[in-house]
Amino acid sequence: MSVEMVELPIEPAEPVNPVRPAGILQQNRVFLDFFWDLAKPDQETRLKAIENLIQYLKTSNKPDELEYAIKRLVEGLAHTREASRPGFSLALGQVLHAFEEIPLQTILERIKEKHNLQKVKKKLIRNAMFGNFFGVLALHQSSRLSKEPQVVLGCVQLLQSLSQHREHLKDLPSKTMMDILTEIPEEVFEEVLLGALQTDLASAFSTPEQMQLLLVALQRFPQTLKPKKLKKLLGSSTIINADNIPKLTEVLKMAAQSVKKECILPSVALDLLKLSLKEDSFQLFWTKAIINGMLKDQPGPTHYLCFRLLGSALPFLSVAQLKEVLSGEVMRLYGEHVVSAQKLDRFKLAPEMDAYVSDFLQGCKDPDRQLAVMVGFSSLTNQGYPVVPSVWRVVQHLQPAALQCYVEWMKTMFLQPQLENLLDFSTRKQKDSQEGREQKESSIFRLRKWIVPRLTSIVENHQVKKEEDLVMDVARFVFFHAFFNAKKATPDIPETEGKLSVQLDQKTRAILVNSFFGLLHSMHHMPVIGDSTAEVATISQRRVLGVTADGTMWIYCLVQYAQVLLNQPKYAQSTQPFSPEQRQAWDSMLESVASLIKRAKKGPTAETNAFQQVFLLVGMHLFKAPEELVDIMKDLQNCMEKAQEKKVKKKKKQQEEEEEEPGWAEVMVDILLSLLSQPSRHIRQVCKTVFSSICPHVTATALTAILDVLDPDKDESAVVVTDDNDSDKTKTKEKKTSEEGQDEEMEESDGTDDDSDEEDDEAMEEEEEEEEEEEEVDQSFRLEMMKVLQKQNALATEEDASDDDDLDDEAMMKLDNSLSMLFSEQKKKTQAKKDEKTRLQKEKTLVREFKIKVLDLVEVFVARQASSPLVLGLVEPLLTVIDRGMSSDSDQQEQDFLRRAADIFRNQLCRSKVYCRTAGDRQGELHDLLEKLMVKAQKLADSSVCLYYFSASLYLVKVLRGAVFVVQLWFMGNVDVDRVSTIFKEALCSFMSRRKSPLTAQMFSDLFTRFPVLCVNLVDTAVQHITAGVREHQQNQACVLVLRALQSREVQQMLSGTKWTELCQKVVGQLTASLSQKQAGQTESKVVQEKVVKALEVCQFLVKHVHQQKLSVDLEPLRTVLQSLTNVITFRKTGQLEDTYWAVMKHFGVNKPKAEKMKKSNEEAGQLSIPKKKKGFLPETKKRKNRKKQSPLELAADISTSTDKPVGEKGQVKKKNNKNKTKRKQPGDGETPSQPSSAKKIRTQSESKPAKKKKQKKEGGGDK
Repeated sequence: MSVEMVELPIEPAEPVNPVRPAGILQQNRVFLDFFWDLAKPDQETRLKAIENLIQYLKTSNKPDELEYAIKRLVEGLAHTREASRPGFSLALGQVLHAFEEIPLQTILERIKEKHNLQKVKKKLIRNAMFGNFFGVLALHQSSRLSKEPQVVLGCVQLLQSLSQHREHLKDLPSKTMMDILTEIPEEVFEEVLLGALQTDLASAFSTPEQMQLLLVALQRFPQTLKPKKLKKLLGSSTIINADNIPKLTEVLKMAAQSVKKECILPSVALDLLKLSLKEDSFQLFWTKAIINGMLKDQPGPTHYLCFRLLGSALPFLSVAQLKEVLSGEVMRLYGEHVVSAQKLDRFKLAPEMDAYVSDFLQGCKDPDRQLAVMVGFSSLTNQGYPVVPSVWRVVQHLQPAALQCYVEWMKTMFLQPQLENLLDFSTRKQKDSQEGREQKESSIFRLRKWIVPRLTSIVENHQVKKEEDLVMDVARFVFFHAFFNAKKATPDIPETEGKLSVQLDQKTRAILVNSFFGLLHSMHHMPVIGDSTAEVATISQRRVLGVTADGTMWIYCLVQYAQVLLNQPKYAQSTQPFSPEQRQAWDSMLESVASLIKRAKKGPTAETNAFQQVFLLVGMHLFKAPEELVDIMKDLQNCMEKAQEKKVKKKKKQQEEEEEEPGWAEVMVDILLSLLSQPSRHIRQVCKTVFSSICPHVTATALTAILDVLDPDKDESAVVVTDDNDSDKTKTKEKKTSEEGQDEEMEESDGTDDDSDEEDDEAMEEEEEEEEEEEEVDQSFRLEMMKVLQKQNALATEEDASDDDDLDDEAMMKLDNSLSMLFSEQKKKTQAKKDEKTRLQKEKTLVREFKIKVLDLVEVFVARQASSPLVLGLVEPLLTVIDRGMSSDSDQQEQDFLRRAADIFRNQLCRSKVYCRTAGDRQGELHDLLEKLMVKAQKLADSSVCLYYFSASLYLVKVLRGAVFVVQLWFMGNVDVDRVSTIFKEALCSFMSRRKSPLTAQMFSDLFTRFPVLCVNLVDTAVQHITAGVREHQQNQACVLVLRALQSREVQQMLSGTKWTELCQKVVGQLTASLSQKQAGQTESKVVQEKVVKALEVCQFLVKHVHQQKLSVDLEPLRTVLQSLTNVITFRKTGQLEDTYWAVMKHFGVNKPKAEKMKKSNEEAGQLSIPKKKKGFLPETKKRKNRKKQSPLELAADISTSTDKPVGEKGQVKKKNNKNKTKRKQPGDGETPSQPSSAKKIRTQSESKPAKKKKQKKEGGGDK
């Protein structure tokens, strides 16, 4: 079909089946089903029915069916189900489109006649309104309106009459009229519609809908609605002029209120803005109507309309208009809205504005307009801080030229902040708090604090279209101003040419330093940038990150730039100049990197790349902490020399040297551990990468050095962790102030490694203040105070208690001085204790953070070297960490550390598919470790810790077994089966014989599943404890383990024949003994019932298996015991215990007996319902009077004869009235008659109860 089928989404209602004429129904059922499908709620079904209906009418070519179809479709336009109306409307439109011989005028008249609002019933008037509306919509969708002008006129007139019913149709008629206007030719509008719409067009300033109609007519028919015509209609040749501004303002306010709930921009507002641009009156419209009109109202829908209009107008404005609009009152109020809407319960329009800006930048290819919008929004500041986030994703749509200019603008604003060019605003609180110079300095700091992360976020966002020169430009700018000052301008260093109008303070430099190393981390993971050349494609194919298009690492480019700055002190001066030793370390680093690059060209290796990354990383961090990294640089050079010599020397010389000095891998691990003490995410990531490359060379000594850091038994004071705040108190305060003032985006980019200490300090100080309030008075301080008072004779005694004026003024002054000195000393002591406690807590926090970072190395080693025998050395240390962590502090940091260690141990070590398959000469050692772990597991108090010990034991058994061969069931590799079986058997006996054991049945269940050979050796012990368990719970768990063993196919195959039969016989004997111990009353407890259920589950499997395999197992004792259980256990109708029991007995040929109680009650129901009196009489206030009642005998007669009476007779109603009375006597279910209506049931019940006793007396004692 040429017309696309679209339905209006309207919520479905309950279906109402249309009436089918008998004649058509008999002729063609398929044809009528189309109309039933049109009424269904599913849209896909309705669309399919329309297609099938059109196809059927075209193929059948029967006039009577076409006539019937039109009749049904016209009727369906006012369907009571709302979802069906669009379906019938669309179907009618498609029929009219397919059969052009049908005149539209006839259809319009039939619609008016069928859905005449004057003749329809009042309750159906709403449906009739929608019938008319959807009828016009069907005519419009037929695509034939433009061919029949009179029908167009009739449709418009009908829509005009419908537009009066806004409470039902809202603005749907007006929108439909606009759609009609967009499709008809100008001749039809001028000849037919102009006269009909003249009233609406003349009253355009009355409602937004009429104004929208006028604007659509102006856009569609400019030749008809010329200025002269407009002057006749409106009194002016233009719509937007000084006289009409008040009217337009009122129309816009009404439009804003009409879309208050929808939260959208009314189309009339945007159309008026487009018209103002066309009439060259944008300045008048924006200033008078928007700023001086709409914005004068209180914040609300009118303001939101202005904000949305601002965002929607961006694509239509020129550069000059964009600058004017983005620096005006609308933007200022938008900024205040963004700041005030930070609370959770406030409406936020910022996401909508971001969408407007994103759409504009995406669709606009003009760099100048893009730049104007970005600068305009970035210039909207709250005391210097822009309201748009520093990480603003819309920047990814900027053209490269606009992006370059935007970066240059931000760099200029950083160097020379021009606050007068910003659209700045302040809240009331901010105006009261700061004034004058302080406010200006604060604004400059806040602006720079936003610009720095804004620049770095452009580099970090991989979606931004940028060149390598731009990335390097931003990195150089941040690095230079973080560590250098410009002394003299030179073209060789572009950063020296920009002069600072306001010098950088320490807070800004701290932000720059943190941002630079965050930027360095992002560049380390940056994909290759550039055109799709062959070199870039080759590098990208290898998935190499952190390099330029020619393969050079980004960090190496920055090191070269730093070398240029250091070699030209005349132009650039370092904020922290290097000492001779530090400069020597820097120069040696450059030499080492140069030699590594030469070697990498011959044949790149992982070791070469690792050393190169570490050298460059340590070199860049020399600018941040030179004193701490000089020794690391020396060790790194020695390590590289040893690694190079190791490849050249022979094996004997290697062994001799290794005995004397540590290997290069051990030195490298020590260096990595030292670097991890630095608070930097980049260092942490590089250390992981480097350690991953040297994993194959890591020795046992190096691994021990890593594990010693995690060992809780080691003295934590030996672990030296670097903290930037420990070096200088002034530096601490400055950094703390700067980090507290950073926004959320800055905190995210810096990470937890850099700025989490201050938050811990604040929380710790609050806790200590609470503790000090509750702390008792120091006894030594009390004694000192008493001495001072006694010395000045100011301490009252019993003898002179009444004398208050012994001390003169001079004595009082001395006493005051003494007390002042005493309190001052006490305050210093208290502060010293508090500082010491804070220091210890902070050290503890830093050590934990350091250990969490060291876990990265353990995780990398487990992942890369899972098959190495060295991994076995991780088992015991990690278990110690988990064990100690469970019993230590429960703060969040400790929980994170513990959770991470447990995840590495269980999920990445014990459950790894790759493991050490060659135990070598360590078989005895591993067996001893296995026994040690199991013995310790039985002594633990926490079951969760025991689970990790048991998992470690299973891991060791898996390592000892080695590679698995499926064919050989008894294969266990290097496992000493007897010894291991003895170890687990002792553990199983401990679990079954101790009341409180950390072991669980799930642990042994995993053992049975993973190692069937050990299951065979332990199953006899489990069978014995079915009766020998210390408590019912242990006996229950024994049944669980036995059932798991019996169900294992491997166990059945290994114990086939006589052994399997003997095992089954043992289990039968134990179950018989266990179930025979039950006595009446013992099964009431939940634990006993659970045990019986598990025992019955074992019985069910065993009996079924014996019968299927026809084993020679004597089941008669078990059957006897099971039959006697009915005397011990009180069975209910249903339940797990009862269902399992009867499932077992079914295998013995005994089925669950059917309940006969209901049959007896059926036989005696007539007798029982008469003699017993009913209870629960209604109170007198609830009784109904003046109703004829029946006696009980009559009710019984009605019950007995109810099945013979038809539905609705009086006897049936009376019988049902008595249902609730006889329910307590449990009559037979078979006598329940058909249900009467609930209203009658309630009424007859309330009527029959009050007079029952009187009627029994009148009947002559019917109960006797």
